[in-house]
Amino acid sequence: MSARQFDLIAFDWDGTLFDSTAIITRSIQAAVRDVGGTVPSQQQASYVIGMGLMQALAHAAPDVPQDRYPQLGERYKHHYEQQQDDISLFDGVLPMLTELKQRAHWLSVATGKSRSGLNVALRAVALQGLFDGSRTADETAGKPSPLMLHELMKEFGVDPRRTLMIGDTTHDLQMALNAGCPSVGVSYGAHEPDAFDALMPLFVAHSVPELHDWLRENA
Repeated sequence: MSARQFDLIAFDWDGTLFDSTAIITRSIQAAVRDVGGTVPSQQQASYVIGMGLMQALAHAAPDVPQDRYPQLGERYKHHYEQQQDDISLFDGVLPMLTELKQRAHWLSVATGKSRSGLNVALRAVALQGLFDGSRTADETAGKPSPLMLHELMKEFGVDPRRTLMIGDTTHDLQMALNAGCPSVGVSYGAHEPDAFDALMPLFVAHSVPELHDWLRENA
């Protein structure tokens, strides 16, 4: 293994560690349908994954009046909760995280999920003890604002050059760029990787094993 290049590694959650992209997309579409908006296409609905919930729903349903956003959010949560037991970690994620932890990296989550939603997910997959910190959109700011990463770097006293952000959307990679941090993209989540190049990731992984191998040699 190479010498450690990054002290803090921040992971996006949905579509990067957790295989939830299809369920989130369907839940967005169903919520918009419930409140009478124009149902977004699969591509339009998946594009907003990674944003804060209300920011994402507003983007996916531009014809829904703002006074109906609370109802839209409630319908999204209803549909998501009906399917959340179907969500699981991508194969290979637990061994990857365990090895990174053994190499004394600080591991964190920077996600567009709510704090309550992330806490439920962490309990569901028994990841307690693997992550040293986390930030969610509802307690900081939605991506691509760099606030999540700024707060995590401050918490651990880590320089941006020693912090790596890993995510499956342009929102993740733009957040890293805004924070002055290097990034790695993954192509198996919500966004097609064609748009990643402009955001200058160090690498784009096409599977969890490929990401694990890159981290073993380069992180």
